[in-house]
Amino acid sequence: MNVKDERSREIIRHAAAEFFQHESSGSALITVTRVDISEDAKRATVMLSVIPEGFEEQVLEFAKRKRSDLRTHLKKHTKLPRIPHVEVALDIGEKNRQRIEELGSM
Repeated sequence: MNVKDERSREIIRHAAAEFFQHESSGSALITVTRVDISEDAKRATVMLSVIPEGFEEQVLEFAKRKRSDLRTHLKKHTKLPRIPHVEVALDIGEKNRQRIEELGSM
């Protein structure tokens, strides 16, 4: 992974976090935990964490509906030379990390 790819990931992560903060109703806390970009940089997956967990499915449906708006937001608010096709997914790894941390503090 080179510095350019890492910088692109961070730019997309930051812009996506701003987008979801602005577009969500506020009933759940949506956190963009990371962004995975394909080797050819044509696709990006925005990984989300949701609190409370009971809203995960609703947030995922909302985020999927808003993908084209997110891509438009990326075009307007970033200077990336090529805007990738955006997918969204729940960050299961982050959920597992939080659970391990919770068990460790018992």
